[in-house]
Amino acid sequence: MEHDVSVEHDVSLRFRQQLLLIDENLVAEDVAALKFLCTDLLPFRKLESVKSAVDIFQLLMAEEYLNEENTFLLAELVYVMKYHSLLKKLGYTKEKVQACLHEKGRVSPYRQMLYEMSENITSEMLKDITFLLQSHLPKRWMTLSAPELLLLLERQGLLTENNVQMLEEVCMNVSADLLEIVNCYKRAKVSLPQQVNTLPVKESLLSRTGGTRVFASPQKMTSYKMDGPHRGFRLIINNVNFGTSLQERKGSCKDAEELEQIFTWLGLDVRIYTDQTSWKIKELLQTWQHLPDHKDRDCLLCCILSHGESGVIYGKDEELVSICAIMSHFTAKQCPQLAEKPKLFFIQACQGKDTQCPVYVEADTRFPDLSFIQQSISPSESIPEEADFLLGMATIDGYVSFRHVQQGSWYIQALCSKLQLLVPRGEDILSILTEVNEDVGRRVDHWGKKKQMPQPVYTLRRKLIFPIPRDPPPSHQR
Repeated sequence: MEHDVSVEHDVSLRFRQQLLLIDENLVAEDVAALKFLCTDLLPFRKLESVKSAVDIFQLLMAEEYLNEENTFLLAELVYVMKYHSLLKKLGYTKEKVQACLHEKGRVSPYRQMLYEMSENITSEMLKDITFLLQSHLPKRWMTLSAPELLLLLERQGLLTENNVQMLEEVCMNVSADLLEIVNCYKRAKVSLPQQVNTLPVKESLLSRTGGTRVFASPQKMTSYKMDGPHRGFRLIINNVNFGTSLQERKGSCKDAEELEQIFTWLGLDVRIYTDQTSWKIKELLQTWQHLPDHKDRDCLLCCILSHGESGVIYGKDEELVSICAIMSHFTAKQCPQLAEKPKLFFIQACQGKDTQCPVYVEADTRFPDLSFIQQSISPSESIPEEADFLLGMATIDGYVSFRHVQQGSWYIQALCSKLQLLVPRGEDILSILTEVNEDVGRRVDHWGKKKQMPQPVYTLRRKLIFPIPRDPPPSHQR
């Protein structure tokens, strides 16, 4: 009898440990998404008091939707939110969840349609929608998010599972893509045949209903091919030895180590070169430019951790190397094997000596000159020589960037963090770098006087989406 109690205790403990692991991987926006998806399952008054994912798990357990023997609902929620890497913690895979949705799914196609809508409504769209619905909103109403607005319309009876007319009319004036999401839902309700969207990653959140598969609206932009057996090369040049102490070099070494872990996780072959002189960097780039293996790779990534000035970085010998010259080795003309393939460069280095200061009022911003990537004029059947590049700078022209002596640089640490968080959600690289900008832009030194703003510049012609790795992110493997 004691043995049975012990086994039961172990099962319960493991189950709650699983829930904690899920909770640790969710941020505030994810908790809000969980609340929205559980709107039809849990009393609204109880959801209002939710502060964390654990609070939602407790409510689901109290309603007997979730227990040690049945974790499918949580797996379904995680799947809908595109956290496919977390399914493994519940003993599921993406394919297993998909196979069970028709029989076990509890999140209605209607709720999933609204969630998909909320995920695709931009801040500008939200302003337009709020303006169009002004007469239906309470006075002094300030919309904080798309889900809140949708819930308000539901509470007023203006939006229901069987009546999405108002939503449809609003979308007609705001976005054709949003309108298509509503139309997909309406077609599924009457079980009309669907045209399958074959584009990867952006599979609709709507699951099977009435035997008909619903897919999201077609993307306007195609994606780069990123499904080859060899994802690409990842070159890291880590120049840390500039007469600084061993203690001061730890931060840069941490950056290099985390970059290696992240991009190995993403399926790239990583090569690290430390303390390279300017001529060594040029020689290294010449070698990489002519690698025959490029033809079998999906992309090229290059990270440089160094010191720098406007448009240049320093070699170990403190001689300058032009960033434009670094990138020019891999243009379609100079490296034909990489033509039409994405080439990404991330530079952690100062771009001047000025320090960015906090600004507490709205101000017009003067953007720096972005002319270092020259645009070619090309016939319609070809592509510009400098196409398919992305340059992620740690800071804008003229300003310093910051690196903690032990914890690493603001930019590289934010980049690694956002890649781990957003690649499993199927986000494209530009969306990820926008989140990096937000992260770094919020940081400030101990005295509250120094700020930093990264700057991505690109000539990408398609979306760049890394395939979702099978393994959990490096930070979850430790």
